[in-house]
Amino acid sequence: MSLTIPESVAESKQTGAADLPIPRVPHNVGVWLFYAVSLGAFAFFVYGQAVHGVFEPIVDLIQKRQHLDVLFYPAVLWTLMGTVFLIFRTCMWAKYRPFPATSYKDAPSLTVVIPAYNEGAMVLKSIESVACADYPQDRLEILVVDDGSTDDTWSFICRAAHRYPNLVITIRHTKNQGKREALAKGFARARGDIIVTIDSDSVIEPAALLALAGPFRNERVGAVAGKVSVYNLHQGLIPRMLQVRYALSFDLLRTVESAYENVFCCPGALTAYRAAAVHRVLDAWRQQIFLGVRCTFGEDRALTNFLFAAGYNSVYQRSAVVHTLVPTTYKKLCKMYLRWDRSYVREELRFARVIGKRPFRIAAIALFDRVVTNLRYPVGYVSLSLLLFHGIEHPLMFLRMLTAVGFMSLLNMFYYLWREHSSDFFYGVLYSYFSLFALTWIFPYAVITVRARSWLTR
Repeated sequence: MSLTIPESVAESKQTGAADLPIPRVPHNVGVWLFYAVSLGAFAFFVYGQAVHGVFEPIVDLIQKRQHLDVLFYPAVLWTLMGTVFLIFRTCMWAKYRPFPATSYKDAPSLTVVIPAYNEGAMVLKSIESVACADYPQDRLEILVVDDGSTDDTWSFICRAAHRYPNLVITIRHTKNQGKREALAKGFARARGDIIVTIDSDSVIEPAALLALAGPFRNERVGAVAGKVSVYNLHQGLIPRMLQVRYALSFDLLRTVESAYENVFCCPGALTAYRAAAVHRVLDAWRQQIFLGVRCTFGEDRALTNFLFAAGYNSVYQRSAVVHTLVPTTYKKLCKMYLRWDRSYVREELRFARVIGKRPFRIAAIALFDRVVTNLRYPVGYVSLSLLLFHGIEHPLMFLRMLTAVGFMSLLNMFYYLWREHSSDFFYGVLYSYFSLFALTWIFPYAVITVRARSWLTR
């Protein structure tokens, strides 16, 4: 089923953004043959490294300089832990099944909150996707908050309100107050038993709302994360790479986290919350302080952490799909990742305090997950530094390292190929190199500037 959107939406502020069709990743069964060859090549590579290891020069360096043992052995331990957790993740990923959607008859009252700032015509398309969704309209309301836009966003919001007077409720800030405040206003006004957040640069698929409501049959579920896909898929190389990255992030990582009901970050692009749970933590979330500074970004993961602290769980619903605009330039991509990494650092520290309030099974798995996941930073950066330093003496080391990165990336693409059957996995491999050379600097810089308040959206 496809969305029907008025032609007026084509007046978007982004060239070609609003009139793009929802992308469908092409399926090609022939990629299985290619992947079989790739796996064979990978097996050959592993065999070759058993004789001539990729990191043999590094091992030699450590053996010559005994004081480097303090770096080597933790790295080995981390690798072993990571292998164990990779096996666990693969088992959970294979086991995952989407939750049954709620029926049309049993659908609960639901409020969709859409915060918008200088989004132009795209906000109309976002609203339209909700209004056209497969959900009983007598149990649906759409709250759209214009957070002090300085362009024509408000006119498009008013157009939607005129077109759907029984569905759309508008709120307007006279000046920009930030996305968290815009969401808080929507949460406070929401009348539904379930509150769904959707970004104003995103459109949902028709079945998304019924799918999101399904997991709330479990009274301990406080948040349900939807699946985020790239909307402007064909607007350059960066969106194509991000499409694969998003697929892995949601259809691998969040399926695993959902298995133990602890999805760490429920995305602002599409997440459903139990209204009663949100109202319990609303004031604390709204006034969140970190290192003496009022928190203005990372509101999605922050709210997830507040719900954990209140005793609620979070899960992932693969069948609830949203398509969102992503950066098309390197500069905008860096801004997005810098914003994400700053909130990641802040909320990882907060989760370390929250984890003690989680049930034992969830806490044990989550603790192991966070240790393995976060150790990749010191181990990775130290290893990279050693590679760069020792590569001066052994230039071929760089080539061997790049070969290893490519083959490890191909192995990771197994998950993407299994779900998507698409030759676009090539962009995932390309992203591995792009990330290594162009994005490695972002996380250290985010740690240094973690107290910054800039939203960095534009």
